Amino acid sequence: MPLRGYGVLVGQVIDERAEGGTGTPHYQIHLRAAGDDFRITVNVLSSQQPADLFFVADEDFRHPVLRLLQALPDGFTALSSRPGGPALDYIRGNLFNRLDMRPLPATQPGPDNDLADGLHRFVTRAIADPAARVYAFGQRWGPEPNTPDKIFGFLPGNGIHDVHMNQGNSGRFRGDDGVWQDGGLLFRFPGTGGWAAVFLAFQPQGWHTDDSSGHVVPDLPEVGPAPRPAPGEPDQRVRIVAALANPAGPAPETESVTLVNTSPFHIDLAGWALTDQQKHRHVLRDLVIAAGDALRVRVSPPMRLGNGGGLITLLDRRGLKVDGVSYTGTQAAREGWTITFR
Repeated sequence: MPLRGYGVLVGQVIDERAEGGTGTPHYQIHLRAAGDDFRITVNVLSSQQPADLFFVADEDFRHPVLRLLQALPDGFTALSSRPGGPALDYIRGNLFNRLDMRPLPATQPGPDNDLADGLHRFVTRAIADPAARVYAFGQRWGPEPNTPDKIFGFLPGNGIHDVHMNQGNSGRFRGDDGVWQDGGLLFRFPGTGGWAAVFLAFQPQGWHTDDSSGHVVPDLPEVGPAPRPAPGEPDQRVRIVAALANPAGPAPETESVTLVNTSPFHIDLAGWALTDQQKHRHVLRDLVIAAGDALRVRVSPPMRLGNGGGLITLLDRRGLKVDGVSYTGTQAAREGWTITFR
């Protein structure tokens, strides 16, 4: 069944501790929120093979979800696992390019070469800035009135775990699958107005999952969060490279999305679809995109590209994600200007 107690914990970082060794070590973060103490426990090694986790960090994270997060108070906020709110979904939320994820060992000698080092860089920056806040997504545990925290010693024990991708699992972890319940760490630095983000996944997890259960879609090549696409996989054969979300002139405006065929083959887009943040679809018909060519698609309701920021996702005729992007209200603010994506 999906995670119970999914939500986001917001607070000030007080301390950290990196665990080494074998088994299932964690990177531990001591957080204080509205006078209460919490521990964020972050997996840095898997009990399944391959054991090293996939990791991606964005030091200048921009996404429409940030507008919703800024309004949350310190403390734990339970979240509904659905689109349109603050909940995270690595696949459907277009939070990052999955091909940017890299496996990292939990700990090893040397500077900036393991997962603990990658987390340490952001956590120490947050510790040094009392105004900074971490937003930890995952599953709540506690409070445990009679049990001191086993790492930092505060009472009652209290915290959040499953701070990683929570869908596409295999074996005994398959029961934890669900959509719009992924974990992650977001860091807000008010002094600079910037955000940073860290996302984690286990190598055995699958990338293409069912929209209801979060289970891996059957009868597909094994596709994890990071390896390069292989023949037959849907990923990034066609890329979303631009969008006109705020056309010049009065409503109704003609919004558009520009696609590029990255493959060496012509691709028939009949039955493919573009979707917006609310999962409204614009179905493509009678369109063929030649190898290496670009194609501008004019979208129509019910799909809409909101001026306040949004998501754009490209699905093939099986409903599998081919590519996805996000844009912010700042990017869409200039009327008549096209937003470009890398």
